[in-house]
Amino acid sequence: MRAMILAAGRGERMRPLTDTTPKPLLEVAGRPLIDWQLTRLAGAGVTVVVINTAWLGEQIEAAVGDGSAWGVRVAYSREPAGGLETGGGIQRALPLLGEAPFWVVNGDVWSAYPLERLPRRPAGLAHLVLVDNPGHNPQGDFALDGYGRVRADGGARGLTFAGIGALDPALWDGCRPGAYPLAPLLRDAAARGQVRGERWAGAWHDVGTPHRLAALRRQAAPPSACGGT
Repeated sequence: MRAMILAAGRGERMRPLTDTTPKPLLEVAGRPLIDWQLTRLAGAGVTVVVINTAWLGEQIEAAVGDGSAWGVRVAYSREPAGGLETGGGIQRALPLLGEAPFWVVNGDVWSAYPLERLPRRPAGLAHLVLVDNPGHNPQGDFALDGYGRVRADGGARGLTFAGIGALDPALWDGCRPGAYPLAPLLRDAAARGQVRGERWAGAWHDVGTPHRLAALRRQAAPPSACGGT
């Protein structure tokens, strides 16, 4: 099983912390976010992890190396300065991810979601983990019907994409290389009935600002909390 950690972002909202440290290396409970994520991915059976890098990517590569410390093999998808956003970044990494579906986790998310619950092959083009809308995203991203189908059109969007999912490379069929977000691809696929999902009500934090990072550090319990994913 292969997975990708999205780690190329500049982290503008996290400045000044990210002026000298990439977001995935910011610590929670004494460990970098990416350490939590790699530990959880390895524990769920992932053997190959692709990490995309741009801003301060050399620091991430120095900290993670070849992944042997976590029992996985790490490959790097290096992006040009400024990065390629989420959609373009994953597309660039597809040759490293292979032809089978893969898991993806955001590099700035810390969560107790059990990754082993993710399907290895989504029913459609994607399976998304969704959370109740946090305060920083009150309008939400999606809705979830009674059959597990993700909806992006019409009605109240009471759920937010958690930055955790299983994706099929076919989601990028017809896409041109470049910088673009993942969200429009997911919305288009959802409109065609090709996205399934689940609601996660457990611990989840989008570590997007210094304030949210400080709040998480106050809450985090080192023995059992798990990240990223």
